[in-house]
Amino acid sequence: MAVPSFLFQTFPRMETERFILRKTEERDIRDLYELYSSEEVVRYTPLLPFAAEEEAWHEMNWHCEIFAQQVGIRWLIEEKRTGKVIGTCGFLHYLKEYGLTEIGYDLSPSYWRSGIMSEVARPILAFAFRDMGLQRIEAKVDSENEASIGLLTKLGFKLENELREYEFEKGQHIELMIFYMLRKQFSF
Repeated sequence: MAVPSFLFQTFPRMETERFILRKTEERDIRDLYELYSSEEVVRYTPLLPFAAEEEAWHEMNWHCEIFAQQVGIRWLIEEKRTGKVIGTCGFLHYLKEYGLTEIGYDLSPSYWRSGIMSEVARPILAFAFRDMGLQRIEAKVDSENEASIGLLTKLGFKLENELREYEFEKGQHIELMIFYMLRKQFSF
């Protein structure tokens, strides 16, 4: 396993051609509320659409907590041109001792199918393998979430397993597909 150089002391800021990937701040509450109040955004997550701005504060605090506890990291996706936060991408369930984490992401529907998640996920994956010293990144995806399955495949993730009636969300059992990427599969 590679030795991690990232120690969870300073939140890493990155840029792509069109986006800034950065820490959540109080000024982002309105954009977070707008993002997570969308039924389309939360459809394949355990979340219900946000009904009040207070829920966006909880989301921001969760981003801060997982970083402080060194169990995850969530970047906001800020559009350079407008300064608007249009989504998030990052890791949860980080297990340093095993070199393992799970990736998660979401994006405002008006930005879907424009290559944004591919653009921002690549530097985030590179950061995970290079700086966090990860050996394996997993993704758990609702079997009906075709867009997410397509993204993971495009990024080079491989299907490992399908879990029947694995989670109970929003009153029903759902099936999850487990995808993975190993350090040796990622081209820096």
